[in-house]
Amino acid sequence: MMKRAEPLTQLQSIEPNTGSPPLPRAAAGESKAPAEARSLLATAWMRIRRSKIALLSLCVVVAIMVFAILAPVLSAMSGNDPFTSNTSPEVLDDFQTPGLPLPGYMYPSAQHWLGVEPGLGRDLFARLAYGGQVSLTIALLSTAVSVVLGTVLGAAAGYFGGKTDAIISRIMDLFLAFPHLLLVLSLTPILQSRLRDTPLGEGSFLPMASLVIILGFFGWAYLARIVRGQVLSVREREFVEAARSFGASHVSVLFRQIIPNVMGVVLVYATMLIPTNISAEAALSFLGVGVKDPTPSWGQMLNAAQSGNWYLSDPWFLAVPGVMLIVTVLAFNLLGDAVRDALDPKASRH
Repeated sequence: MMKRAEPLTQLQSIEPNTGSPPLPRAAAGESKAPAEARSLLATAWMRIRRSKIALLSLCVVVAIMVFAILAPVLSAMSGNDPFTSNTSPEVLDDFQTPGLPLPGYMYPSAQHWLGVEPGLGRDLFARLAYGGQVSLTIALLSTAVSVVLGTVLGAAAGYFGGKTDAIISRIMDLFLAFPHLLLVLSLTPILQSRLRDTPLGEGSFLPMASLVIILGFFGWAYLARIVRGQVLSVREREFVEAARSFGASHVSVLFRQIIPNVMGVVLVYATMLIPTNISAEAALSFLGVGVKDPTPSWGQMLNAAQSGNWYLSDPWFLAVPGVMLIVTVLAFNLLGDAVRDALDPKASRH
């Protein structure tokens, strides 16, 4: 008697005879599953790794930040600090006498890795490292202030709409209408005089605190406008309506549903704002309203090279902070472009 044919089970499949064992049907979807389940940051990191320029800029940014963080360690290794002057009469006479050939100790040596500055003879390597600490601290803190203000105010304007949107939008227009640099130049001395009798006005904290407040306060409007535009579309999504239907408060919806879904735009803008604030700090210190001597910063070092016309007799003194500033700003800008491309939702995920 013939046996009755058994029905196909879920584990069985009919495959053409190709000479190789058939693949399970689940394998066809395995290549797509990781891409679909991959988070936004994981997708961005995958795309950044595939770009040589992005990786190089990321390595440069990390190296500069490590250089600034380890400033005390590196200065101790070099045997110098950023404040001690070379009081040798011969050295000071050579520095202060115009027209003399540049002495060898003004250039990199075993004792001074990047040479010494003219006039006071302070070690350039130590001042560059500590100056990077000051410049990056001001840039990062002011960027954080701008990002927090811009994200919260922009999200509130887009989510609530009505009078709230109108008031915040007019304030944004007001901030964007005024010339940024002129406002900062005029308000920074006023703010410093107000902060002088506060805990923030002690020692070198005064110029740093004033620059963080000024740059952060005047840098949020553009981000707020971008976030507002994103929130106008996100607030109509199904998950927002679902959160409202379950009785979530406006604050909960705003901070748990709305803002997390615009963090890609915020991250891109923050990455692009850091080099802008680095350049702004350097410009303000160069113009004399930012960090002042003896506190080192890259902008203050440029100011010192210009104020005594040392760039004519000692161009190396101007080149050291200038090149460091250019490399840092360029690396952050390239990294910002890479992050923007990596977080672009229109780009295909691989």
